[in-house]
Amino acid sequence: MSDAAPAQFGRFRVVSELGRGAMGVVYRAEDTTLGRVVAIKTIALGGTSREERDQHEARFLQEARAAARISHPAVITIYEMGREGDVAFIAMELLDGVDLRSLIAGASLTPSQAFTIAATVAEGLACAHEQGIVHRDVKPGNIMVLSDGRVKIMDFGIARPHEPTVKTQTGLLLGSPQYMSPEQIVGRPIDHRADVFSLGLVLYEMLTGVRPFAGEDIPELTFKVANMPATPPSHLVDGLPAVADMIVARALKKSPDERYASAADFARDLWAAIPEVKAAEAARLERGTATTAPLAPARAASTGGDPRPLGMRDESIALRPSPRFDSAEALARLPVVAADGALSITHVEAAIPVRPALLRRMDPQVAATVVAYIVAGLAAAAIALG
Repeated sequence: MSDAAPAQFGRFRVVSELGRGAMGVVYRAEDTTLGRVVAIKTIALGGTSREERDQHEARFLQEARAAARISHPAVITIYEMGREGDVAFIAMELLDGVDLRSLIAGASLTPSQAFTIAATVAEGLACAHEQGIVHRDVKPGNIMVLSDGRVKIMDFGIARPHEPTVKTQTGLLLGSPQYMSPEQIVGRPIDHRADVFSLGLVLYEMLTGVRPFAGEDIPELTFKVANMPATPPSHLVDGLPAVADMIVARALKKSPDERYASAADFARDLWAAIPEVKAAEAARLERGTATTAPLAPARAASTGGDPRPLGMRDESIALRPSPRFDSAEALARLPVVAADGALSITHVEAAIPVRPALLRRMDPQVAATVVAYIVAGLAAAAIALG
């Protein structure tokens, strides 16, 4: 595409360039008919084979059709789509805000804000799912938080309706591997529950500042997503209530059948948990261990001057499970707690990250690795408390 901005896309007059990527440019433009300001997203179709050009255009326009079918405050509004010469374009709502990726990088979110954003996104995804559309690329870069606090889901470029007009090649990964569900990352058939898993990853990152699964290459990342348990968020962040672990654990179940059955169910639990999350924030303020800033990672903070690692403090024993929030799984992931300066043996069984029954169902090598981590963690805990 030429560096010079075209003057017009249909009835939309280009005002300025907003940004550009590998496939095209986004412009600020004026709708000359309705007098409103819009964003024009473009993709250059020249310079490729006819087959590639047609495929790119079809996928690009599929984004517009997918998003246009969804009428929800949390989904970006599509006004029009078309073609100007060798450039396909979508005219859409112009958003004034910052993407979630930047907010996470700046550590500018409190846990209650993270829950609110996740709940809003879950509701928008639920609306898309009702239309038979799976986003398949839910990630912080595709979520915008507007200046007035509203949240918008963007980029339905690889969304899949029940009857997609663009077929995905076998073995081709579409999306961002760091935010894919286990079934998606290994190339199995997916449904709306893949979006639930991806949003669970986004919530985890909003709460902790880190991703639950990471790898130096795709095979390592794939293995971890498909087989390894995520560290509960409360083990990484000081002051998170148990309900955060419970909800995240359910959203990140390896099997789709064990996750939230719908994004709407996910949203309901997120909204229901917010009062408890806010109460934990208020309690932390009262203890004088926090300001209005987000919760700090446990490795960089201490509670009440207690030098012991998070998860080894007496206050951990006060965590309250609730059957509403998948408490059975949460109990299996609670930290070892201290009782009178020594390890509390009665809590060790509930403290291991994976129960024996789960270990038996895992690959032997993975199970051995997990057991090794457990033994090493208990040994370190005993030394720390000794």
